[in-house]
Amino acid sequence: MKKTKPQSAAISIPVICKLTTGATDVLTMPIMSRQTQATAKKTMGPESHAGFKRIVVMQIILRTACLLFLTTTAFFSGTAKAQPYPNKPIRLLVPSTPGDGADSVARLLASKLSPVIGQPIIIDNRPGAGGIIGSEAAAKSAPDGYTLIMGNAGSHSINAAIYPKLPYDIQRDFVPLSQVAVAPNIVVINPNIPAHSIAEFIAYAKSQPGKLSYASAGNGSSAHMSMELFKFMAGVDIQHVPYKGSSPALTDLMGGQVAIFIGNLPPTVPLIKAGKLRALAVTAKSRSALMPELPTVMEAGLPGYETVAWYGVLAPAGTSPEIAKKLSEEIAKITRSPDMRNKLLEMGVDPVGSSPEEFKARIDSDIEKWKQIAKKAGITIE
Repeated sequence: MKKTKPQSAAISIPVICKLTTGATDVLTMPIMSRQTQATAKKTMGPESHAGFKRIVVMQIILRTACLLFLTTTAFFSGTAKAQPYPNKPIRLLVPSTPGDGADSVARLLASKLSPVIGQPIIIDNRPGAGGIIGSEAAAKSAPDGYTLIMGNAGSHSINAAIYPKLPYDIQRDFVPLSQVAVAPNIVVINPNIPAHSIAEFIAYAKSQPGKLSYASAGNGSSAHMSMELFKFMAGVDIQHVPYKGSSPALTDLMGGQVAIFIGNLPPTVPLIKAGKLRALAVTAKSRSALMPELPTVMEAGLPGYETVAWYGVLAPAGTSPEIAKKLSEEIAKITRSPDMRNKLLEMGVDPVGSSPEEFKARIDSDIEKWKQIAKKAGITIE
């Protein structure tokens, strides 16, 4: 007579884990000791003892399976009940030195955004290489919404136009959230330079070609490209001295180590009022409300010249759409609030509060614009 194999019952692990032996479940059921097994071997026949061993093995297998099941269940249950974003401090990288335009706007935004989202926002200045150091750190951060960057015209548009190789792709490795503000740059010189207007400075520079130098916040910064455009359009030869941010550049400008600087308006205002710098013009199409007495560069003798600085928040590519949407909406809402608008205007910058799509369009168009300018002026940095 042919022996038939016993049918194995298909019981799921959750069901097995609920099975009990008397009052003891699988996880707490004691596994028989070697001494107990030895005693059983003496009192049982070979067949009975073999069956007994199978029971012991099954105990071990069941216990292992149940532990794995419960551990996995606990993990996914904990994940599902994770706290909503954000549940820890957010780091806002600034790819420039403390005290410059991007830093000032970042700190103001952080002070307004932190109470709204219920978490501290830590400003992390990463200056150097025209914004590349800070931008690379942001691009390579985890896309979890806890690292953002206050990008600017230099770090997130000009660099793409003048550097053949960057350690990241500005248009691919970032998610634009919202453009916060836009501002004119300002042309300032050391007070000892014998010039009180753009026309006088151009004439002075032409009288001694190659002998004057200008400061910038680093290669590829807005200050660098603004001055290179100025040189190209004015036909002057002035040597470039890049600094690690605008603060040290302004320090050397006041000390007379360099002659001229074109940079963000906000940090220069107190220095101009204190007589430590002389302002010649602003670089936008229209005059600044903060210093309405200053002409534009176009008005002052260089038709067609215009450069502006902007500041906006971006996240690393791969940030979830839900987190990006939450952040962009809150940033735009705060930027458009009356209190924030007034504080930005007092700093000499105009509030924007754009959508992600509008901000992306601004970045894309600026990259193309600066590529054309760099090509015409022969500017490239290896």
